[in-house]
Amino acid sequence: MPDHVDPASCVEEAAGNVGDAVNSDNVVPLPTDNPFSAMDEAMTTQAVSGRRSERLPVIVLWLVAIIVIVVDQVSKQWALSVLSDGRHTALLGRALGLVLVRNPGAAFSFATGQTWIFALIASFVVAVIIRVSRNLASRSWAVALGLVLGGAVGNLIDRLLREPGFLRGHVIDFIDYGGYFVGNVADIAIVLAAVGIIILSLGGWEIDGTRAGATDDPEAEVTGGSTSSARRRDRARRKDRAEASSEPAGSSGASGRAASAEPQ
Repeated sequence: MPDHVDPASCVEEAAGNVGDAVNSDNVVPLPTDNPFSAMDEAMTTQAVSGRRSERLPVIVLWLVAIIVIVVDQVSKQWALSVLSDGRHTALLGRALGLVLVRNPGAAFSFATGQTWIFALIASFVVAVIIRVSRNLASRSWAVALGLVLGGAVGNLIDRLLREPGFLRGHVIDFIDYGGYFVGNVADIAIVLAAVGIIILSLGGWEIDGTRAGATDDPEAEVTGGSTSSARRRDRARRKDRAEASSEPAGSSGASGRAASAEPQ
């Protein structure tokens, strides 16, 4: 052992050892499995899925409406290119056929000569449906309203863009129902929507996904599509529990009354 140790050399040797330890591949990494990070990730995923489920009925509404509009306009263009005015083509005998009619009235050739009135009514219906869609949380109502929206817009396009002019355009009808009336795809969508709305209304289903007289089970309401209603009821329950827990521990309170109410 040397009699004299240079302090400077000891400091340099210690610094070198620390540097080697830092640069070594054997450094143990810090644990990353933080339970709080997993909890945050789960809550974020649940929030994202909740937002997606809330947007789904609105997406369904617009998809149904777009499909109806496209099919309606394509079928009308086909009728204009294939069918002749007033010439009937039988499909199912006299019950169903094809005949091209330029309708200046409402659906199924009703109220002839009042095109501009029905154009304004259709515009109003479209505005109402767009406004109602903000509270939409039911897929069934989304399909029904999508059919109404698609049918209204399909015939509105004819009234706005076809001859003889703006707000006076004639609607193209080509589906002949036994000689009683002539309609198109947009009319079919409107009729189906009316039937669906009647069924939903009689069944007690609301636009926000709730149902009249349904159970107060939050899970059942969420399954039905009423996320907002379930959240309101859940907040009310938490408030009741908080008020109950705020009672003094020594008082008889609700626990004492509940115990006395039990059968002996």
